[in-house]
This record gives sequence, structure tokens and C-alpha cells, in this order.
Amino acid sequence: MRQKIIALVLACAAAFSATSATAAEKLKIGTEGAYPPFNFVDSAGKIGGFDVDIGLALCAKMQVECEVVAQDWDGIIPGLIARKYDLIIASMFITEERKKQVAFTDPYYLAAMTHVAPKGAGITTFTNEALKDKVIGAQSGTTQADFIAATYPDAEIKLYPTQDEANLDMVNGRLDIQVGDMLPMLDWVSKNDDGKCCELIGTPITDPKFVGEGVGIAVRQDDNDLREKLNKALADIRADGTYKAINDKYFTIDVYTMQ
Repeated sequence: MRQKIIALVLACAAAFSATSATAAEKLKIGTEGAYPPFNFVDSAGKIGGFDVDIGLALCAKMQVECEVVAQDWDGIIPGLIARKYDLIIASMFITEERKKQVAFTDPYYLAAMTHVAPKGAGITTFTNEALKDKVIGAQSGTTQADFIAATYPDAEIKLYPTQDEANLDMVNGRLDIQVGDMLPMLDWVSKNDDGKCCELIGTPITDPKFVGEGVGIAVRQDDNDLREKLNKALADIRADGTYKAINDKYFTIDVYTMQ
């Protein structure tokens, strides 16, 4: 009888271990789905973009099954902490403020911010005094929003739930300037019909206070094992050419090095 009990206990332990392993081999990726070309929802309702492709490539390298879910930007870190998903890959700048809530992998690309204005606006000076009578926009909850609040406190600042909404107000003449992540803004003004109204102005904004160390994948602070696995997978896809193939699908420069 004792041997049967021991065998039963061992069988239950093995079953529990197998169940745990199965659960551990399935990950959910949280992204915004409203930040093309990095993440977006296409006409068929499928989430895609550079962030998504990189995330799925990392999952393949780690040999884990992954599901991608969309989450509004304002709730994206709370959603991770609440375990709605296991990692965030959504073009999130690595900043000291965000490190208080989440842990980051190594950067998976570098980034800068930029000013955008209607063509011919003639704006050449970027100081609080010069722009105090302007309406300046950015997406809420972003480092771009932090930048305009700190740099142009006397301007009229408008914040938007998504980048698309900020773009739309610029097209409709409700914004004099907006500040956005450089690569999506470059994509918008060069490839989107609406974006032809506008142009990038001034020099790239690269102040580490706002752009941090680059763009990273966020995980929960106690999930160091997943963070290390993602770092190794990132190094692997850089080495085997997978990263370059994804990069070249969206960009003409290597966004990992900005060259």
C-alpha cells in the first residue's frame, strides 16, 4: 500500500511538472497595435508590424508558443503587472521612471524623437519662448509627452490616446507642431498620403533624459529568467540574420544601430 501511495504521489508530481512546463512554454506578448510601422492592426484585424515580427522571432528562437494581444498604451504597463500578458514589445523607451515598475531587456533598437510641422511652417527655433503661442501635440503617456511638457511649458499642449489621433489633428490644422518617435514620423510623412502635408523639422531629439537607453522589451520585475532568455534570443537573431530580414522589411537603415 505504501509503495502504491508513493507511486501515486510521484505520478501526481510528474503531472503537475508537465502542466507547469506546458504553461511556461506559452507566452502572451502585449503591444499597442496603433503605432505603425512598429505595431498596428491590419484590415483583417490581425496585429502586425516590426515589434510583432521581432517578438515572434524571439519566441521561435526560444522555442515557445506565443500569442500577441493589443492593449491601449495608457494601460500597457498596468496590464503587464496584472499578468494579462508576459512581456511588452511596443517600442517602449527604456527610462529610469519606467524601471521603477518593470524590468527591461537589452535594447532591440535605438531611437530618437523629432518635431513635425506642416510644410512651409517656417519654424526654426525650438525654445519655450519661440513656441509659447503654438499648439503642440504628442501621444499621452509617452516620453514625447514628457518632453513637450518639460520643454514648452508655456505652449498649448494637446495629448492624444494614439499617435494616429495626433496625426489626424495635424492634418486638420489643429496642431502647429507635434513631437513623435522619429522612425514612425518619417514613415508617416514619406509613405502616408495624409502625412504628405507635413515634414520633420529641426535636429533629432536624443536627450537621454527622454529617449533613455534605447527601446526595450518590458517584463515584470521578478521575471529575470524570461528577461535573460529574451536577451539571448535577441543576440541569436542578430547573429543569424533574422533581425536583418525583419529590419529590411520595414526600414532602409539598421534601426539596431541607426546606421
